[in-house]
This record gives sequence, structure tokens and C-alpha cells, in this order.
Amino acid sequence: MKSARQVAAEALLRVERGGYSQLVLDAALRNGGLDARDAAFASALFYGTLERRVTLDHCIARYARRPIGDVVAVLLREAFFQLLYLESVPPHAAVDEAVELCRAMRQARAAGMVNGILRSFLRDGAKVPPVEGPPAARLAIEGSCSEDLAADLIDWYGEETARAILSASFGRPPVFARVNPLKTTAEALCARLGEEGCEAAKTDLEGCIAVSGPAAQTAAHAEGLFHIQDRCAQQAALALGAKPGDRVLDLCAAPGSKSFTIAEQMENRGEILACDIAEGRLRQVEKGAARLGITILRTRCGDGAVPADLGAFDRVLCDVPCSGLGVLRRKPEIKLRGRASWQNLPETQYRILRAGANYVTEGGVLVYATCTINPAENEGIVERFLAQNGGFLPEKTATELPTPQGGDGFFIARLRRKG
Repeated sequence: MKSARQVAAEALLRVERGGYSQLVLDAALRNGGLDARDAAFASALFYGTLERRVTLDHCIARYARRPIGDVVAVLLREAFFQLLYLESVPPHAAVDEAVELCRAMRQARAAGMVNGILRSFLRDGAKVPPVEGPPAARLAIEGSCSEDLAADLIDWYGEETARAILSASFGRPPVFARVNPLKTTAEALCARLGEEGCEAAKTDLEGCIAVSGPAAQTAAHAEGLFHIQDRCAQQAALALGAKPGDRVLDLCAAPGSKSFTIAEQMENRGEILACDIAEGRLRQVEKGAARLGITILRTRCGDGAVPADLGAFDRVLCDVPCSGLGVLRRKPEIKLRGRASWQNLPETQYRILRAGANYVTEGGVLVYATCTINPAENEGIVERFLAQNGGFLPEKTATELPTPQGGDGFFIARLRRKG
């Protein structure tokens, strides 16, 4: 049987080669045969190593005397993470297990080098080597992100706030769920989840609860009493202010949680058209709606940026694809990306918003939302849209930066078409 360290290392290698962190880890834990304690340790190693990768690579570069392959790099990152950030792991255990993993993962020739690098690091006091250079270079190592991201955060918000944003990107985020009022109440659901071995508590956002434990594996989930949904996504859906009897368009709907929240807000009366460019993901939307007892939702596959003959809607939600810079703690691989990964997004986002505006009836509501904190993807899009579309008036704009206490970063703009 594979150890927790090997399961984590193999998952990290798959992310290194192009996999998505959450999907990769979920599959690794399903197939790893680990007990609950080892699975928790593997998860901590996986996410901790991933979110601290730039810092760990800085350490490796200081001690490695020659180029190393991707497998050995993953093993060294995992070991450095334990030595720097996991006080519960004895240093000798982190070193010895890394050497053993070299053999288990067919890197036996590198075992001596790995042992030497880690023991040299320990002899030097197991500290992150100092960083020289401009503020963005130093912040990139401290916040463990690309230098592009560090520089842009400083440019957008100043060095102090940029440091706070990156500080909030460490550690596992809380899990939130949306109560299904078609079937239960927040009080009843929290009690039910407690009976099923999970902790659950109401938050200051009505209908939103914080949960811990395997909530998605409970009978309460199977019965459709709730759906897992980030708090910021709930707020984007609620910003529509949908009412029973409305006709609503969710233009970028998958995986469906926003449409579900809207349908519940509408008391399952009216009509929701959930569109997405990925047909396979729409099948998951349909399954989720059926589990929740939602009958007013139908799906359509199509590119939200391309106008189509969909008819008129009272409310249109454009929760557009974005850089995800507001949810770094949920998707730590985003921290490694360079500026090129978000520079070209605004044009697509603008096209989706402009297409969505075509479907709004007179007096109707249009909501533009992202889970990024990049002003070019947020205020820049809305300002451009309003300048070129005089038929809409802004009603509300909200920006929230991520916080260590659990909040994600997001942007929401609510616009109304003139009657």
C-alpha cells in the first residue's frame, strides 16, 4: 500500500503535468486506500506543497547543484514543506521518507542527492534563504506566487494590501452550503448534518451555512436538502433579486449552483434557462436540479459570448469565466500563472456581458460577476459596457478582497435596463 506521502507526491506530479488540483486530489484519495487520518495528512501535504511551491523552489534552487527532474522536484518540495511548515513532523522523518520515496517512485539514483540537499538545509537552520531584488520579487517568494502576480497586486492595491491578499491564500478554505428552502430550513439542516457526523452553523448570509466534515457524502445531501456553494457564488446569484414567476437566464451556468440558488429564491416558480459552452457539464446541472427537486430549470449548450435567439428575460446573470484571482486558496495552482493567463480575458468577458444585455427586458436586471480581484476584469468591463450601452443604469457594485478569516475575493455589478 502507498503511504500518504507517496499519494500526495503522485497527485502533485499530476498537477505539475496539467491536472486540476481538486479533481486530481479527489481521485488520488479515492484510489489511494488511505484511512481517514492518512488521507487528511496527504491532503495537507498536497495543498500545502502546492500553495507554497514558489517558496519551496526558492529553497531548492539555493541547495541543488545540478538540474533535477519533475519527480525529484516534487519530492523535494514535499520534504521542504514539512521541514518549514509542519511542526508535527520530526525533521528526520521528513528526510528519511523523502529518500525512501525516491526509491518507491523509481528515482533511486537521486536518493543520495535528496538526502544531501535536505541535510544541508537542516544544518543551515531550516530557514527560507533571503531574497534580493525589487518588492515584487521579494513578495513573490514570501507569498509564493509568480512575480507577475505579485507585481500586479502591488500595482492594483499597494504593497501592504497585496501582502494581505497573498497571506489569505494559505490554508484550506471553509466550505459553505446553500440551504434548499424547498425542502428544509437552516436550523433543521444544521441539526440533521450534526446527526450525520458533520459540523454546520448558520452564517450572517441568510440561507448560507458553514460546514465541515464529509457533507457531500451525507444522506441529507442525497435527499437534496442543500448544495455545496461558495459564499461569493451565492451572493452573485442573490444579486439578481429573482422573484417567483420571473424568467431568468444564467448565461455561464455550469456547474449549476447559481441556477439552483436562483430557483430556490424563486420558490421553484417561473423559468430558468441555464446555458453553458460545455455540454457534458450541463448534464451535471440537470442531475443537481433533479436532486434538489427543482423543476423550473432547463439547459442549453452554447457559447455565451455569441448572441442567440433565446427570447427576453426579466433577469440575466453573467458570472463569467475569469482569472480566479479572488479564490487563490481554493485553486492554489493559479498563483503560479503569469500575466499572460489573465491579460486576454477582458475581451471575452465583455462579449459575454454585451450578449447577455441583449436578452434583458425593459426594466429588467443584468448582473455581471467574477471571482477575481483584477480591476481590468471587473470595473474595467462594467465601465466600458456602460459607456457603450446607454440603455443601462448601474444600481449596485460590490468588490470584496479575500481575507484570512475565510472570505473569497469577488466582484458583482447589478445593472438595470431603462424602462
